Amino acid sequence: MLDLDACRTFARVVETHSFSEAARSLGMSLPVVSKQVARLEQQLGTRLLNRTTRHLSLSEAGAAFHAHCVQLLDIAQTAEAAVSQFHQTPRGHLRVSAPVAFANGSLAPLLPTFLERYPDVQLELDASDRQVDLAEDGFDLAIRLTARPPDGLVARPLHRIRRVACAADAYLQRRGTPQTPQDLAQHNCLIYSQSVGAGTWAFEQDGRVLVVPVRGSFRSNSTEALRRAACGGVGVAYMRDYAVRQNLLDGSLREVLAAYAPPSRAELFALYLPNRYLPPKVRVFIDYLVGCFDQP
Repeated sequence: MLDLDACRTFARVVETHSFSEAARSLGMSLPVVSKQVARLEQQLGTRLLNRTTRHLSLSEAGAAFHAHCVQLLDIAQTAEAAVSQFHQTPRGHLRVSAPVAFANGSLAPLLPTFLERYPDVQLELDASDRQVDLAEDGFDLAIRLTARPPDGLVARPLHRIRRVACAADAYLQRRGTPQTPQDLAQHNCLIYSQSVGAGTWAFEQDGRVLVVPVRGSFRSNSTEALRRAACGGVGVAYMRDYAVRQNLLDGSLREVLAAYAPPSRAELFALYLPNRYLPPKVRVFIDYLVGCFDQP
């Protein structure tokens, strides 16, 4: 069985090209470093290093062993980190990027409980629809709506998106509740002006897509403005469910035409860099969101 300490010492000697420099950086005496390397060579039955008074180089066998030695030390470090995460307290600065509608409609109401549960985490939320570069922009995590997560990142699914037609009870009491998508012709519809085919809403009926024209007194490129208008009883909104999640939970909006909601391929994903060791602050935040969205 190889001695990991001896392997670590050997790797440091190779890295520094010096026994004395390796001893200094490891906080060990020069004789101890020499003995560990010599014992490793004896155990392997071959010379790993070619030594002269002025030069130190790897032998052919030493070069082959060093490549595996580095991998072995990396695996050992990863194993230690994997175990340590179970007793580490999540702490530190956590930078999260999320779409504006999701940040306002779903994420913001969930944050007080998370921050109370993990008081050593300092959360910075960037509400933006731009596609951030996690490494270059310094984010720990990005939440994105997509049908296909980007390559090169780890993607943890959070929630499959639905389209929700909804209105306030005050509006429905005044104008009635639509029973079919065609009934929307008699209603004041709040239109998102940036969508493809603004002025039409797509539903599903008997397994086929049903596109109905809609019109109303208010349109906007802001999902937040449409949400507020719906809550104020202005009309019927047709939005992604995460944008009105809290309103559906607290009753300020009520879903209509649920039987006609079309299926969606898009999902919300938590994206992060493929580090072998995921920091506890990131892990607990993702787990918290998954737990929240698992609830009805």
